[in-house]
Amino acid sequence: MKVPKWLRVLLPTVLIGVWFLLGGVGGPYFGRVEEVSELDLSAFLPKSSEAAEANEEAKKFSDEKTIPAVVVFESKGELTVQQLTSIDAVGEAVQGVEGVDDVAPAIIAEDNKAAFLVAPIGSEEDVKEVLADIRSEVDEGQADGLTSYITGPAGFSADLTKAFAGIDGLLLFTALAVVFVILLVVYRSAILPIVVLLTSILALSASILVVWWLASKGYVTLNGQVQGILFILVIGAATDYSLLYVSRYREALYRLPSKFDATLDAWKGAFEPIIASGGTVIVGLLCLLLSDLSSNTALGPVGSIGILFAMLAALTFLPAVLYAFGRVSFWPIKPSADKKVAAAHKAKLERGFWHRVGGFVNRRYRPIWIVTTIVLLAAAAFSTQIKAEGVSQSDLILGYSEARDGQEALSRHLPDGSGSPALVITSVEKYEEVAAKAETVDGVDSVSAVADGVDAGILPLGKAMDEINQEIRQEVQKEYDAKIEELEASMAELEATAGPEVAALAREQALASIPSVDSIVEDANPFKDAWVKVVDDEVLLQVTLVDAPDSDVAKASVESLRVAVKSVDETAIVGGVTAVQLDTNTASIRDRTVIIPVVLAAITIILMVLLRAIIAPILLLLSTIISFGASLGVAAFLFNDILHFPGADASVILYAFVFLVALGIDYNIFLMTRVREETLKIGTSKGVIKGLVVTGGVITSAGIVLAATFAALSVIPILFLFQLAFIVSFGVLLDTFIVRSLLVPALIKDIGAFVWWPSKLRHKK
Repeated sequence: MKVPKWLRVLLPTVLIGVWFLLGGVGGPYFGRVEEVSELDLSAFLPKSSEAAEANEEAKKFSDEKTIPAVVVFESKGELTVQQLTSIDAVGEAVQGVEGVDDVAPAIIAEDNKAAFLVAPIGSEEDVKEVLADIRSEVDEGQADGLTSYITGPAGFSADLTKAFAGIDGLLLFTALAVVFVILLVVYRSAILPIVVLLTSILALSASILVVWWLASKGYVTLNGQVQGILFILVIGAATDYSLLYVSRYREALYRLPSKFDATLDAWKGAFEPIIASGGTVIVGLLCLLLSDLSSNTALGPVGSIGILFAMLAALTFLPAVLYAFGRVSFWPIKPSADKKVAAAHKAKLERGFWHRVGGFVNRRYRPIWIVTTIVLLAAAAFSTQIKAEGVSQSDLILGYSEARDGQEALSRHLPDGSGSPALVITSVEKYEEVAAKAETVDGVDSVSAVADGVDAGILPLGKAMDEINQEIRQEVQKEYDAKIEELEASMAELEATAGPEVAALAREQALASIPSVDSIVEDANPFKDAWVKVVDDEVLLQVTLVDAPDSDVAKASVESLRVAVKSVDETAIVGGVTAVQLDTNTASIRDRTVIIPVVLAAITIILMVLLRAIIAPILLLLSTIISFGASLGVAAFLFNDILHFPGADASVILYAFVFLVALGIDYNIFLMTRVREETLKIGTSKGVIKGLVVTGGVITSAGIVLAATFAALSVIPILFLFQLAFIVSFGVLLDTFIVRSLLVPALIKDIGAFVWWPSKLRHKK
């Protein structure tokens, strides 16, 4: 087909212009992402869970939408009068901080070695700034000998905000710098790395523009976690697809004198594998919409938009720019169709590393696939050891966390579950029965009700109130007994001087003037004027657990608590931190059970359509699954035995599966599309070796780039992102160097043309 010269100029010019326009418009939105990004921890809750419902219902019992900051004071010995006075003074000072609502009086631990204040911060306030003001007041007012921490939901929220603050700058710079260095080393070209990076940046800019607009309209949800993964996905995928096109374009330039013909040839060769590869990733991401976790469903459409623009940029902008530069793109080593130059290039390849790898696979194909399979399966056997059951809020942040230190300080002096009680929503008619039943559950320390008429905002119930009354009664009884003893002594003196009758009358009058122990106890109770708060005929109970809220024992207690309260009030629901973790784990297991088979089925169909076969797609998918299992096994060893992590986020396995299977299969797609192409010419046996040799360099480069890009996620000090970065990076390298380079070609070589069954290629031996 003859294309007019004017169209050869106009089309690339228009494509380049459109992409620079998108980049120019979308670029500034990098700095505006925070406008539509939400750090709402409720986004990480299961949408349909009991915990999510309970936590939402609990909001009705707060007149103001606030996020509590907990200021903890700890002393090495018992708190002195001076220290207690300073804590009260700090509470008054914090009360005056702009953005802080009513601060309740300090609560003293039973061991008298710690105390804490609760400072509610308005939800519309800048939590980070308010906490800085609170910290200033605490530092100025606390007495000597006290160590203070700011923790609670506000403290952890500030930690997460600080951790995600590096996404716009640090993460993006790290990823781009790593990619640039790798490309520079691999291609030894001054121009090509810049063009490839520019392709990634423009794809990301266009993605951000669209995602920002959709988020501003409420169509998608954007948070720090989704944002970080989006950046990495787009940069990694766009670079991968670009490298595939660059490889085909360089090949074509050695064969064809016309750069336009070379462009068409490269585009035709790259189009199908790029579309198939991008399609598998998009399908995998969209399957996250089936998740019951809002944080997962948010990534589905956002990530898919990013992958779509990565494909478009690699198939439009990159070919247009490389066509404009022509052979200069590869300077200083410019490809040429000159017979001598092309022959020299071919001879160089035949002496190269991948030609030797191809020869090795050709000679030892059976031992290779057997040994590699055994090694991968052995590593995969340890995948069950990964503890993906969720971690506590205090373990989300890597490195220093004042909120975590404060929580640990609280746990040293109060029941481990004091800072994070279980929440029970029950009817006003049955709340007393429910509270009494809750107290009988193993692992429950005490039960209180949200109340009005008291600064603390809660009213202890059952055993907790009995203990308070008992402590008051003991003190009152001591004072009463002392007064009676003093009275009897004075009456004895009176009897000796005035006679027994006068003394008896005086004793009677004196006893009548002394209040009874019961009345004193009642008046001394700090909760005497409190009443249970009722909203919509419901009461909110706070159940303090004995054990740490993120422990397995606490989760078992919550499960028992749910059974117990529902036996009294079937409408009762249980929420709180522990319930959230319990329900999140349940949702994650459900997600893995539902989503993973769907992803596998969808990718299998795509591969069957792409390769026009059944056997080959199944083998490719099985190899990728084994590689995924091996990656989890190695990760389990690293996380448990070397880094000693407390566990892993419940969603890390699902995310790792989606990325590794969807992205890992890309390299098999790149390989097998080329093998199929070569099989049509020279048969399966020679075609698989030829495909391995000619794609070895580009796929390896792409794998290293993608692994390095995902590894950049580790610069964000979030446990989930670090774990995901390692699993995906290691898995990609495993796919690149072992699965794609050795296992798959060796297995195909051994099976032969039957891998193309039922297509006609099964006869191409």
